[in-house]
Amino acid sequence: MGDREKRDADIRDKIVNLLDQQQATKFHQQFVMLHVYEQALIFVNLDEKQRARVYRYLTPAELADTFNAIEEEPENVAKYFQEMSTKYAAGVISEMYTDNAVDILAYVDNVSLNKYLRLLPRENAAEIKEMLHYEDKTAGAIMATEFVKIVVNQTARSALHVLKKAAVDAETIYYSYVVDADDKLIGVVTLRDLLISDDDLLIEEIMNNQVMSVKVDEDQEDVAKTIRDYNFLAIPVTDYDEKMIGIITVDDIIDVIDEESAEDYSGLAGVDTEESTTNPFKSASKRLPWLVTLLFLGMSTATLISHYEQLVSEASILAVFISSITGTAGNAGTQSLAVAVRKLASKDDNDGLFKTIITELLTGLIIGIITGLTIFLIVGIWKGNFVLGFVIGLAMMCAIIVANLAGGLIPMAMDKLGFDPAVASGPFISTLSDLTSVLIYFNIASLFLSFIVKK
Repeated sequence: MGDREKRDADIRDKIVNLLDQQQATKFHQQFVMLHVYEQALIFVNLDEKQRARVYRYLTPAELADTFNAIEEEPENVAKYFQEMSTKYAAGVISEMYTDNAVDILAYVDNVSLNKYLRLLPRENAAEIKEMLHYEDKTAGAIMATEFVKIVVNQTARSALHVLKKAAVDAETIYYSYVVDADDKLIGVVTLRDLLISDDDLLIEEIMNNQVMSVKVDEDQEDVAKTIRDYNFLAIPVTDYDEKMIGIITVDDIIDVIDEESAEDYSGLAGVDTEESTTNPFKSASKRLPWLVTLLFLGMSTATLISHYEQLVSEASILAVFISSITGTAGNAGTQSLAVAVRKLASKDDNDGLFKTIITELLTGLIIGIITGLTIFLIVGIWKGNFVLGFVIGLAMMCAIIVANLAGGLIPMAMDKLGFDPAVASGPFISTLSDLTSVLIYFNIASLFLSFIVKK
């Protein structure tokens, strides 16, 4: 453990001890001095009795800052509200950033939700109700409604005054968004622009009217790509009438990128990579369905091999190389799959179907020829039978080409059909390539059987 980790651990232990000793004043002083990330780490590791004391020692506004930084799944955070009094919980919700509060409230039962909303200020309750109706994983679902809004006909001096008042609640104050009389987004002004401009200059003269925005129903992946490409700290969200209704900040986008990456990894592995349970039975119950499905698919490979039992009995040496051919083809297919899923996830794949087929075919051909030649020489020298080496090399080349095409085209086909391309997971592609590899291998071997079997 490094010096920093040791120091952080000592601080956490000290604060938890103050909580256990019920030293409310000292706990409050020490806790609020911490960074909100550290507060969140401490809070999520407390037991229910300790958390009950936190609710007594901290104001709703202070705990709201902690809740804004909690990185647990929203459904788990929602359970904390059940431990609080309704009034206290409503106070915490009221002080949180709207987008964070909505993420959590989506997992609260309707009875509790209505109780909280009745205790919130009318404007806050209306915003939360509206955002709860936005479709999941869209701009509307992840946007915040706390932003700085100024009008086009005011001066830099008055805009700074507005900014100062709004800064208390705004998620970011670096961008001030310019709207017209109808609340339509028409420009953006940075904090730097306001600070270096003459106080009497009109916003119209300072603002950048080439402002980029996203629609409320735009997919969160597309929003993430826009922020990544343009290096924005935040991007405005507009409705269908071009009226500005919120912003999406870069910290929300980092969460989106993490979430989407985890989903892709989960799909490729055929398992939930975010799984945090230490219960082996729960872990097994989540992994077994996919493995059992693949087991049945794998049985088709075993059935196919048994179909060529006569061939194997005549040339038993063929059985030695089954795993080499299927394994290499499966690895090639998984590589192709990973590249294809990454392209589709990042929306960088502008190639048509024909071009993709040609690219994967040529890639597979190059890999197949080099790998085939290598195994041809190895087997020919090792077994003293270059015909056998040729059969193994040719089968491996063909199997790699087919696996490469499958790994590149299956995700694309799934994407066109509206399915998650990551569902074409690594285990699925590997199992599928096993089936095709065995079929290719034994068909080629049967053509050269008389040369392989020495009389």
